[in-house]
Amino acid sequence: MPRALGKVAAHARHKKYIKRAKGFWGKRKNRYRVARETVARAERFSTRDRRQKKRQFRGLWIMRVNAAARENGLTYSQLIHGLAQAKVAVDRKILADIALTDPTAFKAFAELAKKSVAANA
Repeated sequence: MPRALGKVAAHARHKKYIKRAKGFWGKRKNRYRVARETVARAERFSTRDRRQKKRQFRGLWIMRVNAAARENGLTYSQLIHGLAQAKVAVDRKILADIALTDPTAFKAFAELAKKSVAANA
């Protein structure tokens, strides 16, 4: 009985990692052992960063809304509190987009927030 060799299976396994290491620099893209370690590390980072991306975008939206609110004579917290009192259901992502693309519409939101804070004070 002929001796079983794992060359084909090993080559396929190696090729899978080399393919996933495409775009890496130096030995990381074409040496199996280094590519395997780098791919494993990249997978860990990608898992972590999918969650961090959500946090970072929320922070960006809040910064943009705060900047636009201050241009209209409010702080971020006053704007959010006023909109909540006026029962306006607009999330931070949409507010940030409106602040960037349509400043006059954002000014209307700011005025509404000012009025609702003054009415409930």
